[in-house]
Formats: sequence, structure tokens, C-alpha cells
Amino acid sequence: MKLSAPKPEYLEQAHALSRDEAERIFARMRGRLSRVVSHERISPLEAVALQLEYEDEQLEEWRANLAKLRKKHEDE
Repeated sequence: MKLSAPKPEYLEQAHALSRDEAERIFARMRGRLSRVVSHERISPLEAVALQLEYEDEQLEEWRANLAKLRKKHEDE
């Protein structure tokens, strides 16, 4: 996972979340990102935004892989 500044649209999404929603996303964070937050290198809001960005990237990869599998299955 890259650790750079989150994109503005993800910061807006993170800011719009309720406290409970943000806590659930925070709980799904990977180890490296949660350690960076605990050492106060980035704010929790930025961390949630980065997590949202990471999850969107993973979802896009999953969708691409699923499309490949479906195409392969149709070709058989």
C-alpha cells in the first residue's frame, strides 16, 4: 500500500462519514497504516481516506479479475 497524501475526493468521503462508519473503516486498516497513525504521522481522517482509496483500488482489481474469469468461462 502506498503511503502518500490521500486524493481530495477520498478526504471528502472520509469527512462525510459518521463516527461509527469511520471507526468501522479504521478497524479494517492494515498494520502499516495503523502504525503510522499511532505514531501521529498522519491524522485519523487522512488514514480513513487512505483506507477508502485502498479499498476502491482492491475492488477495481477484483472486478477486473472477475471479468477475465467470466470471459474465460464464456469462451470454453
